[in-house]
Amino acid sequence: MLTKQFWTTFGQYIAPVSSGEGEKINWINYKTEIRFIRFRLQANNNVASVAIELSNPDINIQLQQFQQLIMFKKQFQKICGTDWKWQKMINDGHGKLTCTIEVSIEDVSIMNVSQWPQIISFFKPKLISLDTFWCSYKFALQN
Repeated sequence: MLTKQFWTTFGQYIAPVSSGEGEKINWINYKTEIRFIRFRLQANNNVASVAIELSNPDINIQLQQFQQLIMFKKQFQKICGTDWKWQKMINDGHGKLTCTIEVSIEDVSIMNVSQWPQIISFFKPKLISLDTFWCSYKFALQN
């Protein structure tokens, strides 16, 4: 129940923010417009993270997309910061290999309401900068 409350609260908090293209956007279920590429927000009892997750079942395509993003790593870091981890071909915990670009904070709990402002303050600028990057560079991944 507390988890649902957090995501509702966060969704209400960030809803007034327009996308980099000036449109109303569902930040929690961000649409990248590219199949098998998604933005993933996670928060649990000890960590909160934001990631771009590439999960194309065709590993060659997934690796190609990851390489295309690496070509824009300098621009990504200028917009989103340098604290993101770029991980190629990691197990997602469900037996699938994925490539991710992820940033996280530790020692925060979604179950601790007093830490929600810290988690929200982490998520909001990361998502906005990620959207800014995505609006400018997603074209490189579209076929």
